[in-house]
Amino acid sequence: MAAKIIDGKSLAAQLRHSLKTAVAALVARGVRPGLAAILAGDDPASRVYVRNKARACDDTGVHSEIHELPENVSERTLLERIARLNADRAVHGVLVQLPLPRHLDAHRVLDAVSPAKDVDGFHAANLGALVQGRPGFVPGTPAGVMRLIEHAGVDVAGRQAVIVGRSNIVGKPLALLLLQKDATVTICHSRTRDLAAVARQADVLIAAVGRPRLITASMVKPGACVIDVGINRLADGKLAGDVDFDAVKEIAGSITPVPGGVGPMTIAMLIANTVRAAELSIE
Repeated sequence: MAAKIIDGKSLAAQLRHSLKTAVAALVARGVRPGLAAILAGDDPASRVYVRNKARACDDTGVHSEIHELPENVSERTLLERIARLNADRAVHGVLVQLPLPRHLDAHRVLDAVSPAKDVDGFHAANLGALVQGRPGFVPGTPAGVMRLIEHAGVDVAGRQAVIVGRSNIVGKPLALLLLQKDATVTICHSRTRDLAAVARQADVLIAAVGRPRLITASMVKPGACVIDVGINRLADGKLAGDVDFDAVKEIAGSITPVPGGVGPMTIAMLIANTVRAAELSIE
């Protein structure tokens, strides 16, 4: 029996609809949530991501602005721009689109964003709060993944969760969120021995490495919930996830597609964080 398809596009639309109500309530109090995105360089994928985020802002009534900087922008100029946005009371969320040009120190740049406006959840203070289980902004992709798992009707408590990928943006924060929900978590990476054997133990399997179709049907436990975070452009121009979708859907209990799975939820959670930042600014 084929797996249940977890429709991230539909769930994200529902979330954006509820956010419209929250935005309207804030506007009635004289505050319109504002999100500023900084785009350094001319990476085509980054440009698409920023444009999609701006479109989602418009859809929910959030003010958005894009600050485009050249590929050779100096770190000082970038930090000065972040400082101005930190001080701008009309801006409640500041995001720096990754990846940055190689000559820039990503850690220094991300930590320059005020933790109160760090709606991407990448500041050391927010990641530290996540480690401690304290309130803070959670990165959008891990937060979106948790919503998708919940939407699929999967209770992770006491279950085996395997994450393939250990990035600071997805793998590590997601492991912490799953631990908070009482899952038993394993993080796999390039040095993991016998990845297939580890993956087959997973009741919940999340792939987030950026390698097309890495996860095959033989690596999936029958009935598992499979979340595909990866999005890869193939030689023929088509998109593919980190999971061999057509084969794995015949084994899994539920699975996210690419596109239309995690991606829309990442953006929806970013907007949710921006709205929350606006609410906190007046509480």
